[in-house]
Amino acid sequence: MRDRLNIEVIGGGPAGLYFAILAKKAFPASRIAVHERDRPEDSFGFGVVFSDETLGNFLSHDPESYERITEGFAYWDEIDFALHGETIRSVGHGFCGCSRAALLGILQGRAREVGVELNYRSEITDLSRFQDADIIVGADGINSRVRELHKEQFGPSFEWRKNHFIWCGTTKPARAFTFDFTVNRHGIWVLGVYQYNKVLSTWIIEAPERTWASARAEVEHLSEPELLAYMERLWADRLGGHRLISNKSVWRTFPTIRCEKWSFGNIVLLGDALHTAHFSVGSGTKLAMEDAIALADALKGAESVPAAFTAFEAARREEVEKTQHAADVSVIWTEQPHRYWHMEPLQAAFSMLSRSKQVTYENLRLRDPALIDRIDAWFAAKLRDQGFDVPAGPPPPPMFTPFRLRDMLVRNRVVVSPMDMYSAEDGIVGDFHFAHFASLAFGGAGLIFSEMLCVSREGRITPGCAGLYQPEHVPAWRRIIDFVHANSDARFALQIGHAGRKGSTRVAWEGMDQPLPRGNWPLIAPSALPHYPFSQTPREMTREDMDRVRAEFVRAANLAEAAGADMLELHMAHGYLLSSFITPVANKRGDPYGGSLENRMRYPLEVFDAVRRAWPDAKPISVRISATDWVGDDGITGPDAVAIAKMLKAHGCDLIDVSAGQTTPEAKPVYGRMFQTPFSEEVRNEAGIPTIAVGNITTADQVNTILAAGRADLVALARPHLINPHFTLEAAALYGVSAQRWPLQYDSGKEQALRLAARDKADADRMRQMLRPKSHRK
Repeated sequence: MRDRLNIEVIGGGPAGLYFAILAKKAFPASRIAVHERDRPEDSFGFGVVFSDETLGNFLSHDPESYERITEGFAYWDEIDFALHGETIRSVGHGFCGCSRAALLGILQGRAREVGVELNYRSEITDLSRFQDADIIVGADGINSRVRELHKEQFGPSFEWRKNHFIWCGTTKPARAFTFDFTVNRHGIWVLGVYQYNKVLSTWIIEAPERTWASARAEVEHLSEPELLAYMERLWADRLGGHRLISNKSVWRTFPTIRCEKWSFGNIVLLGDALHTAHFSVGSGTKLAMEDAIALADALKGAESVPAAFTAFEAARREEVEKTQHAADVSVIWTEQPHRYWHMEPLQAAFSMLSRSKQVTYENLRLRDPALIDRIDAWFAAKLRDQGFDVPAGPPPPPMFTPFRLRDMLVRNRVVVSPMDMYSAEDGIVGDFHFAHFASLAFGGAGLIFSEMLCVSREGRITPGCAGLYQPEHVPAWRRIIDFVHANSDARFALQIGHAGRKGSTRVAWEGMDQPLPRGNWPLIAPSALPHYPFSQTPREMTREDMDRVRAEFVRAANLAEAAGADMLELHMAHGYLLSSFITPVANKRGDPYGGSLENRMRYPLEVFDAVRRAWPDAKPISVRISATDWVGDDGITGPDAVAIAKMLKAHGCDLIDVSAGQTTPEAKPVYGRMFQTPFSEEVRNEAGIPTIAVGNITTADQVNTILAAGRADLVALARPHLINPHFTLEAAALYGVSAQRWPLQYDSGKEQALRLAARDKADADRMRQMLRPKSHRK
């Protein structure tokens, strides 16, 4: 990169100014100019928030501006969560707030010091005047003119969040970052508060969708003074006589902005012009200034402008997308507060703190061990109230507490998820399955699932699938289940299902979902639609077919009882037969079994009722569902999953195993850690039925986070158990849970594991403490 560059920055907000400062320091011989449409003293909004980690970034890149920013900031490490008259405080979070106007003033002054040219009241309507520029930086905010001029090249998309909100200030001090709620005749209102200097705080007041629908006619067209007066009445008990302060405090909705491309020619976008993440996970100013740092660093390390833009995107895109995903998950809490309204304040507080997955059970233990101790004690006390013998001091972590469904008691909350092994002969499992389940039993999980056992030969996915359609299948499962019961505390569930239109395919390692090269059997489905274009086309089921398949499910249930299973699960997920009745992407019937969700559930509920009648009343039945088809409103959505769960509950279902997708090749799943857990939370808390969470859950920390936050009652792990069948024993050693049963033959290893785990945990905690961002409290 040559020393003399001509850089034009469009937008004089924090991102543009901070980039200009850093670029001028890196290339002092360059001409760098900032163009801002407003006056230097104009500022819209109130405070901005930075974490300790971000402040450390500022310190290392420009100590002078860092010192000025931190001289007048308000620092806190407490978060207060107020619900139902109780306030839960969590410590150890490390934030600072400062005035947006003050921040702009600091950055303007610093930019002048280093020689940046500042141009105010400079409206840029096109870029033709910058033909001589080496670099044009579009840092002109959410309504970016630069992005709009080249929208075909940048490919922006906009997703508007559901809540309406206003941004205002107040003279009421805030001693912590505060989440609060109030209720009037319109519904639940949400409040976020943080202090940003010694005398002023920011208030963000949100109207969730339900509340807005009721309140809109009353509040939408109020003038700014009238709106603030309304809010002062609504929050009078919180304000304590203080007034709200306006600054364009009008109703807004938040757009999440994403751009397919971050640069075009010599133009690059920065900050809100490039991307946004909902304010529920922090300040957009933080993201914008981190962009400025990354772009300046990329210019310093690259040989050309295109190479710098490539390096900038490589350095930032993944981090930005992670933040946006965290925000998309986080914002559900304030968009759907009714989902959590029944929770006790302590659990609701932990749910709120852990909502974005950035704070977890172990992460919070590092920040605020006393709060985790309270959560463990609360969780254990709730179980003692139900008659369980759970120690009070010290209580176990949530994953090592018992759970009961009808007469079935599981000793801990860890579940081995169903996993197809494709290793059966005409449906009969052999030595491989025995060894597989024996090793899992030794590993300590509370509940072990079989793979899907097909209810007929024609209902198999592959020739290698296990079945439960003839008496010859029972002895092998009886042998496995008896061994598991004799050598562990685990309960054993058999899952039964019918492949439907996804049947007659090769085993996984020979070509997943590919039709058999020969020997295919005919398929049935609710509609004559192949799953893939290359799949076999099924025959549309007749009423006679429905009666026969229903009887096959009943037969399988009777065989499962003969095998000694503790629980039965019906597979109504992943595009198999019952799932394909439920989802509109596969069910196009014009009779009473197609059309509305109620009609599409008619046959699955017929099957469930028949199985429930055949299955012993003392034993539970669960149902696995796909809570979304990942195709938006064209398929099953979260609210549909709640409705499905309510119907199943009304018919006697005890537990919903909440999975997602695999119903259509058109699906566009959003993967990530615990990516299906939000659906489990939605079903559990809105349908009022116990759930199993499943899907990319890999650690004991995640298991405890899910349980403590009320997102599920049991947590299933699949692939982690293939890698480490002793996942639960390892976690028991980590948490010092000596009550966890080990095989008698492994007793010598148990004592060593507990001792070494205690040492390793102490070492890991020390390392995490050392790696924590330094506090910038002054």
